[in-house]
Amino acid sequence: MMKRAIREKLRPAARRQAQTGLMLAAPVFLGSGIFFLLPFCLMLRYSLTFGIGGFRFVGLRNYREVLESPAFQLAAVNTVRFLAVGLPLIMALGLLLALLLRQKLPGAGLLRRVLLLPMVLPVASIVMLVQILFAGPGILNGLLEQWGLFPRQWLNGPESFWVLVGLYVWKNCGYNVVLFLAGLNMIPEELYQTAELDGAGPWAKFRFITLPLLIPSLFFGFIFSIVNSFKVYREAFLLGGEYPAQSIYLLQHFSNNNFRNLNYQRLSVAAILLFSVIFLLVGLLLWAQRKTET
Repeated sequence: MMKRAIREKLRPAARRQAQTGLMLAAPVFLGSGIFFLLPFCLMLRYSLTFGIGGFRFVGLRNYREVLESPAFQLAAVNTVRFLAVGLPLIMALGLLLALLLRQKLPGAGLLRRVLLLPMVLPVASIVMLVQILFAGPGILNGLLEQWGLFPRQWLNGPESFWVLVGLYVWKNCGYNVVLFLAGLNMIPEELYQTAELDGAGPWAKFRFITLPLLIPSLFFGFIFSIVNSFKVYREAFLLGGEYPAQSIYLLQHFSNNNFRNLNYQRLSVAAILLFSVIFLLVGLLLWAQRKTET
């Protein structure tokens, strides 16, 4: 009887808490529905129809046309190549710098500030600096000519891909360093001291202590690196315009050009395919993280 009385007293309080939670979350749900879910449904409808109004249903014909488009294939290959090169590079460099900064070497504080500086700089100023360095009559080509070497088309040839990768790593590496440093500081120092007493070397401590306990930070760093890699379109657009060198023509260029041409069907298909790729990447990362935890 006492338990039943306690439950009856707790039910109104729990109901009020649930109602309060729903009221607080209602603006978020409403905003997400209006600004995200509804546009996504409209985009899905456009991808399956034909014409500006999108009244005629054509099934998967738009998807087939986009997948067979040479422009889309070039953009997809360049995007996958950028991810395959940029993500491992920024993760490895961020982890290496975080490990070095944790050693409290001379000048570590200054290095932290230098790494965070690109994150607060405007994109236009960064691109202006890149153009001064890598443009046709830029500083780098001037040095090559002085050394008796041929100048290169850093922003209009195959080399532009590596310029864009370097710009992406330089601009976003500081965030990963801060994230990894926070994860390293959470690891108890006693674990390293115990491992030293057992005769473990630096590689053994990194492999069996640092790396396993740093997996959550590595996971979030990888997620944010993926998101930032798709934001690199801003730099690519400012460097090369709407139709840049073929090596840096990305999926975002393809979507932007179709938007300017009012081809909403191809734009919707490209956006859904891009969303699917990001969704699969994040899903695989979540699956891998759960596997490592178990």
